[in-house]
Amino acid sequence: MYIEEFEALRLVDREGLTQTEAAVEMGISQKTLWKDLKQARSKVAEAIVNGRPIEIEKGYGDDEG
Repeated sequence: MYIEEFEALRLVDREGLTQTEAAVEMGISQKTLWKDLKQARSKVAEAIVNGRPIEIEKGYGDDEG
């Protein structure tokens, strides 16, 4: 899971922010927040169902070098 997906999940599902509030906090559009949150939830569900670990990766916007 990318760090952006994790942060979206944390802000909305753990901290209780609305998607609008979370998008503002992260400095991204609501559409991007929604996509990140959807991906994060899917990855968490897959990990639980299949007994796999959840790994947090560098952001999808980070340069490799």
